[in-house]
Amino acid sequence: MGTKGWHSRGYLPHYDGWDLTQHVVFRLHDSVPPTEQEGDDVLDRHLGSSFMRAPACARIVAEALLHHDRNHYALQAWCVMPNHVHVLVATTKDHELSTIVRTWKTFSAKRINEFAKRSGSVWSPDYFDRYVRDDKQFETAKRYIEMNPVAAGLCEAPEAWPFGSAGWK
Repeated sequence: MGTKGWHSRGYLPHYDGWDLTQHVVFRLHDSVPPTEQEGDDVLDRHLGSSFMRAPACARIVAEALLHHDRNHYALQAWCVMPNHVHVLVATTKDHELSTIVRTWKTFSAKRINEFAKRSGSVWSPDYFDRYVRDDKQFETAKRYIEMNPVAAGLCEAPEAWPFGSAGWK
């Protein structure tokens, strides 16, 4: 399952390996106020700059996720929210999760800053990942990711959200 295993970069613990599926969440740098504890309930309030509220920025992130799909990793489900991103991704031998996430964040940050005519941080320095252990957990994570825009009040059905795997065109 990989060589890196459990590790930390000074923030959250991570598990890097291959031939495994993980639920990954990464968020914008200002999406959690200093007085709040990070969690999905806070993220779903769309606080901070919420760059991906602009369809052009959401499309930038979606295209970054899809760019190496089936070559460097396999996307199982994904959703770009106004201030955070959920991904269910299966890694391969040649591309560890930390490198994949760094690529998504670096590419999209540059393009979002260009679009918004700004400079500076776009993403929070770290990300959350959860190793998917079995089919039940996989299905639960997939449903959660695709239902996230509905739960956050952004649309009525997952297929109606244009920046997620359930409704991507």
